[in-house]
Amino acid sequence: MGRPMRMRRQATLASLAAELGVSRTTVSNAYNRPDQLSPELRRRVLETARRLGYPGPDPVARSLRTRKAGAVGLLLTENLSYAFRDPAAIGVLEGLALACEDAGVGLHLVPASPGREDVAAVHRAGVDGFVVYSVPDDDPHLAAVMARPVPTVIIDQPRIEGVDRVGPDDAAAITQLAEHLVGLGHRKVGVLCMRLGRDRNDGFVPVERQRSAHFHVQKTRLEALAAAFGKAGVEWSDVPVVERFEHTVDDGASAARQLLDAYPQVTAVICTSDILALGALAEADRRGLRVPGELTVTGFDGIAEADRAGLTTVHQPVLEKGREAGKLLLASADHVNARVITLATELRIRGTSAPPRTMEEHWFGP
Repeated sequence: MGRPMRMRRQATLASLAAELGVSRTTVSNAYNRPDQLSPELRRRVLETARRLGYPGPDPVARSLRTRKAGAVGLLLTENLSYAFRDPAAIGVLEGLALACEDAGVGLHLVPASPGREDVAAVHRAGVDGFVVYSVPDDDPHLAAVMARPVPTVIIDQPRIEGVDRVGPDDAAAITQLAEHLVGLGHRKVGVLCMRLGRDRNDGFVPVERQRSAHFHVQKTRLEALAAAFGKAGVEWSDVPVVERFEHTVDDGASAARQLLDAYPQVTAVICTSDILALGALAEADRRGLRVPGELTVTGFDGIAEADRAGLTTVHQPVLEKGREAGKLLLASADHVNARVITLATELRIRGTSAPPRTMEEHWFGP
């Protein structure tokens, strides 16, 4: 019977220090504060660590000792894949990642999928602070974040008194777009909007639901549109608004189909995101409607796909949005009052907006 195999004990920080004849602090500095050692000494520590099989300092023990996790948490209101699929979300994520890189900290994604009430992921997240990206005001994950004794910065929504926030002036931005359409002569308009609450609704939205929306950005944009068109004599309750729970081009196309089937007299489709607008363009093409000759379509965000499509839209700096939120969270200076960073937007008038066709043009067009 062969002799039992003896497993080699894993090297520890203490045994590595003894092997090298240096202090444990010196070994720790080789990993955590390399600027404190000469290049030659650090190389000797790391080479000996590899030879002995020392994996490096225990990050859990280090976080317990320093009371720092070395990571920022990003709370999303979607499934995890959304952060890598939606163009605006990708921009925000990239900007936040750049801020984390500059600060030498990690990034921990905490998805808050719609309909999920379990907030354990928030409680388990080993982070030094949270960036909350565009969640409804009644989301239980948001409440769990606010209960944690760590700093928090909100991107876009919701607006919470006393909490730092980064985002554009949505009301001013979409008012500028509405004034552009009013100036062109559009009065028979329809709207495609993103979800207004955690409950699923894929259809027309009564004014009451618009006013009670839990997603503040969509609520603000709809209120500003109502005010701008109201000044032009349009009764907002007569304006059809179609909501989509999911945010994809296909959902934008189906929303436009629902709108135009019921209201074929609409001359302009105002979309609260570029993704929905790209879907509306696809539906117009399917119907054989010329844009902008027979139908005006506008968006909001200014994503690259919108640029390529020549979409009239409001551009917002999504990468800077993420970067500024990260910098705000990681800033070491103490502050008493909530800090708000309002990012500039730009109305980009391109080839999908034009004056509405007259009835004569509709029947006897060129």
